[in-house]
Amino acid sequence: MEISLDLAYIRRILSQEVAQARSEIQQLGVRRAFENSQQRHDQQIAAAPDVDTLACRAGCTWCCHFSVDVRAIEVFGILDFVERTFTTEEKARVYAEIRTNSTALSNLDEFERMRRNVKCPFLSQGRCTIYVVRPQTCRNYHATSVAGCQQSYENPDNLDIDPEFAPLVYQAGGAHVDAITAAMREVGYDTNVYEMNNAIAAALSEPGALKRFEAKVPPFICLSGDEVPPEFDDLDA
Repeated sequence: MEISLDLAYIRRILSQEVAQARSEIQQLGVRRAFENSQQRHDQQIAAAPDVDTLACRAGCTWCCHFSVDVRAIEVFGILDFVERTFTTEEKARVYAEIRTNSTALSNLDEFERMRRNVKCPFLSQGRCTIYVVRPQTCRNYHATSVAGCQQSYENPDNLDIDPEFAPLVYQAGGAHVDAITAAMREVGYDTNVYEMNNAIAAALSEPGALKRFEAKVPPFICLSGDEVPPEFDDLDA
């Protein structure tokens, strides 16, 4: 899907979020700053002028079977939320499903994962059980037609299917992610991306992962992350 970029809109979001995230990382620490940024992320999406064109509704779960990339800080936020709010039985089910998914996905590259549907371990009875701390990838996935998402689910080998997105929602979300990522990277935190199931499985099996992240070294011993360029790296291109 080709869209026209609203450069002033993107630059305003980038400037505001980078400045606020920088300040909060310094004053509150990176994890609290990121939690606050997640709330602003949702607010940016909700305030986008074309948000009313979105088809996403509670109970629509096609996208909950697609590949999800996460950053390490999201992994630790998710695990903290699960440990605080899930029952013992819920945690056992979710962690078992994560490990099963990780085994199935660990030897696949990015494009192979995109061609494979895997139910999100946090999807239960048609709802996201970690919605408050859901990854940035999920926060930014919004479509204006359910049909495209369903087609992608039913034809995972066809990467040419292009669901229709709301242009300003897309730009608001992408700019926000670029900004918080830049603020974290500036002060040395790991901002590489990892496949979600693999990263959570690694964090569960490596108790020192959080301390390594906070020490600004690669958090996962058994995983290599991918550095992802900013969505709006060259606004004048």
